[in-house]
Amino acid sequence: MNQQQLSAHRPTRSRRRLAWVAAGMASLVLVAGCASGADDPGTAAPGAPAAAAVAGSEAEAILAKLGMSGRSATDVVTGLDQATDRNKDIFASVRYDKLVLKDGGTETEVALPGDKFYLSVAPYVNQTHDCFYHSLTTCTGELAGQDVDVKIVDSAGKTLVEGPQKIYANGFVGFWLPRDIKGTITVTQAGRTATSAISTDKEAATCLATLKLI
Repeated sequence: MNQQQLSAHRPTRSRRRLAWVAAGMASLVLVAGCASGADDPGTAAPGAPAAAAVAGSEAEAILAKLGMSGRSATDVVTGLDQATDRNKDIFASVRYDKLVLKDGGTETEVALPGDKFYLSVAPYVNQTHDCFYHSLTTCTGELAGQDVDVKIVDSAGKTLVEGPQKIYANGFVGFWLPRDIKGTITVTQAGRTATSAISTDKEAATCLATLKLI
């Protein structure tokens, strides 16, 4: 191949590289499905750097804006998930052992109890979204306000949850489970059922949005 032919090929390679980069960025946007912004800490994948711990006063300032001053960590998580009026300018992302809070340029975290793991699930019929770490202020599901039956059983056969549940205004319903277990969750509604394996270890998702009722 002569020099002129090589030159003709170079722009093609550049265009291919740009296409690959664009495709990769599109995939990242898709994974951030339950976020209202690309900087939502709730979209980070396992292995991403954890938010740096800062003074408790910063966490308290953010919690005050959320109407959660003086509440325990578990009450904050449950209260934000069940809220009917959510402050979508503040990100509150549930992880294995902490709640990550972000308000503008301020990012901090609140430790969760050492024996508890929060799993929030959004069963659906027609439409869902991608998420991994549940964002208490931005994630939304399809079946808000509807009644479902939920059963959660661990790998040893122990029933952890069983009975009717009302889905919150954000389309999710949350459960405090023991940490570091494996099990299954089954959701039923009007003759439709969805079942999924779950885990509550350090690599586990706190957002489960793949429960299609069929």
